[in-house]
Amino acid sequence: MVELGELRGRPAKREALGIVAPFDLELDRELWRWLPPDVDLLMTRTPAVGTAVTVDFARELTRGAAVPEGVRSVTAGRARVVAYACTSASFVGGRAGDAAIRAAMLAAGADGAITASGAIVEALRALGAARVAVATPYLPELSALLDVYLREHGIEPVVNAALGLDREIWNVPYARTAELIRQADRPDAQAIVVSCTNLPTYALIAPLERELGKPIVTANQATMWAALARMGRRANGPGQALVDPPGYSARS
Repeated sequence: MVELGELRGRPAKREALGIVAPFDLELDRELWRWLPPDVDLLMTRTPAVGTAVTVDFARELTRGAAVPEGVRSVTAGRARVVAYACTSASFVGGRAGDAAIRAAMLAAGADGAITASGAIVEALRALGAARVAVATPYLPELSALLDVYLREHGIEPVVNAALGLDREIWNVPYARTAELIRQADRPDAQAIVVSCTNLPTYALIAPLERELGKPIVTANQATMWAALARMGRRANGPGQALVDPPGYSARS
């Protein structure tokens, strides 16, 4: 039993990262896996807009005040850096659409703002990867818009492999995602991009990087890495090339 005398003072100070997610995000627990132990996630979701993950669905997710209102809700607490955790909604409007989302987030009160798609670009630049293989769970027409977005940033997709799904992406087994990544890989790809914040990837990254001999950048990994970097922190991900590069041993 804890004595009252031990409870004097305040709880230990903790940092917080704000996450604005689409209504259908199912992977809160996966996002936490990249966090340092003394950082919390303050999460909110945007209103529901439909069920099938299509191009129109992705465009609808950021219309109106949904994202700014989400930012205001998490910055009302401790969060100063906010990430928008939806890849398709942040690439569907191209580079300009992504920039508009980030501008709206800053205007709503975030001191630092990142989108999942923007984080992928930052990660690829940090890794020096200009030619990539793309693997997504999406319908082909939505997946193709990620290629457009990457080219606008000077990154060349050499292949785009899509599962063709429009719902319940969080239920895709690890084995199916691993096979998709293997199928997407090409000798001239310097890295493999795996899109969608609703696609579980944490446990696949390090073993597949060892198997394929190149970095794998996933949406959730890149989002957490980039957002934590804006807080001056490092993401956790043992053996993952992006967050745990060779020679790095200290944990923060």
